[in-house]
Parts: sequence; structure tokens; C-alpha cells
Amino acid sequence: MGTATNKPDDKKVTPRSQDFSAWYNEVILRAELADYSPVRGCIVFRPEGFAIWENICAELDRRIKRTGARNAYFPLFIPQSFIRKEASHVEGFSPELAVVTHGGGKELEEPLIVRPTSETIVNYMFAQWIKSYRDLPLMVNQWCNVVRWEMRTRMFLRTTEFLWQEGHTAHATREEAEGETLAILEVYRAFCEEFLAIPLIVGRKSAAERFAGAVETYAIEGLMADGRALQCGTSHFLGQNFARAFEIRYLDEKNQLQYVWQTSWGVSTRLLGALIMVHGDDQGLRLPPAVAPVQAVIVPIWRKPAERDDVIAASRGAFAALTQAGVRSRLDGREGVTPGFKFNEWEMRGVPLRIEIGPRDVAAGEATLARRDRAGPTSKLKSALNRLPESVGAILGEMQTGFYRAAKSAMDARTTEPADFESFCQQMEGEGGGGLAYVYWCGSAACETKIREQTRATCRAIPLAQDVAPRGCIVCGQTACERAFFAKAY
Repeated sequence: MGTATNKPDDKKVTPRSQDFSAWYNEVILRAELADYSPVRGCIVFRPEGFAIWENICAELDRRIKRTGARNAYFPLFIPQSFIRKEASHVEGFSPELAVVTHGGGKELEEPLIVRPTSETIVNYMFAQWIKSYRDLPLMVNQWCNVVRWEMRTRMFLRTTEFLWQEGHTAHATREEAEGETLAILEVYRAFCEEFLAIPLIVGRKSAAERFAGAVETYAIEGLMADGRALQCGTSHFLGQNFARAFEIRYLDEKNQLQYVWQTSWGVSTRLLGALIMVHGDDQGLRLPPAVAPVQAVIVPIWRKPAERDDVIAASRGAFAALTQAGVRSRLDGREGVTPGFKFNEWEMRGVPLRIEIGPRDVAAGEATLARRDRAGPTSKLKSALNRLPESVGAILGEMQTGFYRAAKSAMDARTTEPADFESFCQQMEGEGGGGLAYVYWCGSAACETKIREQTRATCRAIPLAQDVAPRGCIVCGQTACERAFFAKAY
């Protein structure tokens, strides 16, 4: 490209097989998704990373609103007394709380908690708003930040401050609340599998893994490429625990006072971590087209000055056609930068499709398309310039499906059914994180504790639909009527 003097960036990230943790951090930094903050445990979202989060927010927000929930916003600061109202809630969150004791140069009369989750402040307001059965159901959602004082942090996965959405609903009956809990769980499942191309296991949590203050917690869990599980979202049936703590009562149709039944649910920016760890490779990030901020990047290529104008004109025409067709595109017309450098950069950032247009392409009325989901000769194909939007649309659709199938195949390959506890332990101690183990489990806390202490694996999900003949628990041998997924987890 004319006077370009730089060489392609040959520096590669650490291979995943060599050091998965180092690879993960390097991809985030090299793809410019985020950077470290001067405050321990916090990160700065760079535009590339925040654009992915914006796409997640936009799509999930549409799906949440279809359930009837409406967006609201509640304060960042919560009176300490609110947190203490629900016993199991305060016990579960106490080690993670950030407390404000001074403001405006003076000691506060009551310390304020920096929002770790909003059940308490939401329920205080629900008690003011709900008076009659006509006020139900009340369904709100908010997009916000929360703070939990984590001891061990990792970008996107576990940070002191993170971004999320949290939904809170109140209902007249237990059946309605339980139905809402499972309906949102299905919203999350469909969103992650369809939009993010992340395959999941779905089910309820064990008592030890349950949200503080909930009657039941349900979760979607993904398996990362290193064989460890990641909780991608949760939906909680709160029963009447918070309703009783905050006196949220309503007059029913018989003019009798009743406590409401409640739910809460949320997903967070750890979904960005899941995208990286499920789909990334040794060249960097790989983004499914649905969530990718840039779905196709056009790279014009020329050597002689006389070739420039025709190549740039064709590239601009392609960009205009793709944009008009609704493809999120970018034209990389930077001069003084070699095509190889650009290729490496866009591969690192995970752009699904690269479109190369050179003098020969212009003469032939075509473009070269390079797919990020493939390597080698099969990654490249040709398209007529006048049919580029149709070609790109078809390829992106095929890639979205392909990303999910590849990830599902990888998850299935690392899901086993160990016959006994010794085999289970060997699986968890082996190389590659251990994967998912689908086992019979009696449900006792003692057996769950033994699994955790000997293997560091935890109960990730107990599938909702169970049609299994009773068999012996993998730990104690006693009769077990359910199966559960165990894995080491982030």
C-alpha cells in the first residue's frame, strides 16, 4: 500500500494450551476490550469491549421487555439497616460489602452500603407502591453497576465493580412467581444460545450454591474451553422472604392482607468473559456475528499509486452496500499500514468476516472474503461485488450457527458420566480443567462437601426434567433420585 513500511505484528498471544489464564488476559488487552484501573479489582471498558456489552444490552433488553418487565433505576447507596433486614441475605453478602461511613466531610448517621445487589432497596420501594391486588404483578428491571469486594479478581469474570441487569418482580401467588422465575431462565437460555452461540446446561442450584435469601436459585452454566464451568446467569425464586422482611403486603379481592411472592434475576459483564473463553483461539478473539460490533471489515489493498483510486472507490461502494443492507461494517482505509498488519489486528479483535479488495478484484468485479471461524485455504472464498450484501448475509448466518455447533460439540466431548467416585476424582484431577461430570447424587450437604473438598468441583446445575431410575449416589452409595452436573468453576 504505497509508502507503508511497518511489518505485520508477528507477536502472538500465549497459546491456550500453554497457559489459558495468560492467554485470556492477553486477548483482552491486545483486542483492546478492557484495561486495568488504578483501583484494585476494577477495570476500564475500552470502546471495543463496551460495544460488545452494548449489543448484549440492546438484544437482552428487548427480550426482557417482552416478558412485561419495565426498566427503572434505583440508588447506588443503600442504608446499612436495609441489608440487615433479611438474615440470610446479610450473612451471604457481608464479606463483600463496601461501606461508606463519611460524606461531605462528616461522619454519616447511618453507614451506606454501595449497591452489591438491589433486593433490599427495591423491596423498600415495593412496600410503598404495592397496596392492592390491582398493583400486581409489579415487574421492574434495571441496568446498572454493582460493587462486591472480591479478594481474587479476574477481568470480566470477577471484578470489584461490574455491570449487569437485575430484574425484580412481585406477584399475587406462589405459582405466578415460580412461573416468572422459570420464564426468565428460558429467556436467558435462548439469548445465550441464539445470540452469543454459547451452549448451556440449565437447572436449579444446590442449597450450598443458592443465592442468599432465595428459596430456589436456577442457573444457566457454560463450559469454557479450559474445561471449567462459568455461571452465566441466575434466576431466583425468593418466596416471601423479602416480603416479610419489608412488609410488602396487598389487599386481595376478598379484602384480606397478603404477602407478595417475589423473584429476582440477572446476568452481568461476565458474559464477555464467556464469549472470549468459549469462542477464542490462539489468534485472539472470535465473535459470533450476532453480537459482533463489526461484522465485516473491508481492507483495500494496492501497491502502485495508480491503483489506489479504483480500489478505494470499489471499497467505498462495498461499504455503502453492506451498510444499507444492515451489515455492521467498517472500511479500514488507513494508509502507511500494511495489509498484513490490518489482517492480524482484525483477527485479534474477532471480526467475523474480512473483505479484501485489490486491483485484480476490481478488474474481475469481485472481492475475497476471509472467514474468522476457519483457518487455512478453506477460510477464503470469492464473491461478486454486485452481490456482496447477499453473500455476506448468508455467510454470517452460517457462521452464527457454526459457532454454536462447534462450541456444543466441544462441550459434549468434555461431558462424562463417571461410574464411581474414584473415576470422578480422576476426571477432575486430570488435565484440561475436568469438564462436566453428570452424576447421581443423593442431595446431601455432606456428600457435596466431600466432592468439593476432594476435587474442588461444585454442583453447577440439577436439571429440571429428571426421568431417571433411582441409583446409588456417586459418593455415599445411598439411593439417589436425581442427577446433577458437577465441575470446577470460575
